[in-house]
Amino acid sequence: MRWVEVRGSRIRYHATGAPDAPPVVLLHGIGRSLEDWSPQHPLLDDAYRVISMDLPGFGLSRRLPEPVTLGSLAGGVWAVLDALGETRPIHLMGNSLGGAVAMRMLTGDPDRVRTLTLVNSAGFGSEVTFAMRLLAVPGLGRRMLGGLRPRFARRAERAIFADRSLVTDERVATAVRIARQPDFAAVYLEIARELGGFRGIAAPWRSELLARVARTPRPTLIVWGERDLILPAAHLTAACAALPHAESHLFPGTGHMPQLERPAEFAALARPLMARA
Repeated sequence: MRWVEVRGSRIRYHATGAPDAPPVVLLHGIGRSLEDWSPQHPLLDDAYRVISMDLPGFGLSRRLPEPVTLGSLAGGVWAVLDALGETRPIHLMGNSLGGAVAMRMLTGDPDRVRTLTLVNSAGFGSEVTFAMRLLAVPGLGRRMLGGLRPRFARRAERAIFADRSLVTDERVATAVRIARQPDFAAVYLEIARELGGFRGIAAPWRSELLARVARTPRPTLIVWGERDLILPAAHLTAACAALPHAESHLFPGTGHMPQLERPAEFAALARPLMARA
């Protein structure tokens, strides 16, 4: 793991593959970290420069000195890539919140994006797990996120994976470590409240963003896990309707992170899209 200074903040990233190979950038979801993409590095870096990072304020990265919004997170990713000297058009992949950030990156700077892969992405419906909606209750969100205990972290990990064998002690320990970072609760609540509230994910930003993505088409792959308890698989139908140019795939018996639960199958789907581009 390496670190880069961006706007006075330290951002953690992981890069593998030849520096001159086509770049692939991997973005994680809310409250998560670059470890959510670890299996994809060895599956892709024979032909690509693969870069994953902790989004500003998440994982072990520090927050940027500005309010946390989709736009600021997208700008933070671009700033990290600039700091790494990676200014070529990228193959962009995002899981959950990372998918929404990826779409915001595309609409903000379309010339820098070659392909888009959205994995159980936020932005295609209002439905979201009840635990996320509880964060909007005044005072309750900070209490829920503060001082995360291992047993609660394990419960949260179980909600992510259909395959419970992936809920390892190592993943639980990583979740606890991340939740104890100084910026974690504040950043989590800022972006969660911008995106929605107790009734679910808000419609206005979704409608605006999807309309802009549809007007800026790139080769796109949308995948979902059939047993996603965070963002239901019904969102895949809405995603295909909103972005009719996209290819799609539903992973049976899979939860919120197909890139972790079905790593080889996921890479086998993503690679042809990138190769054609």
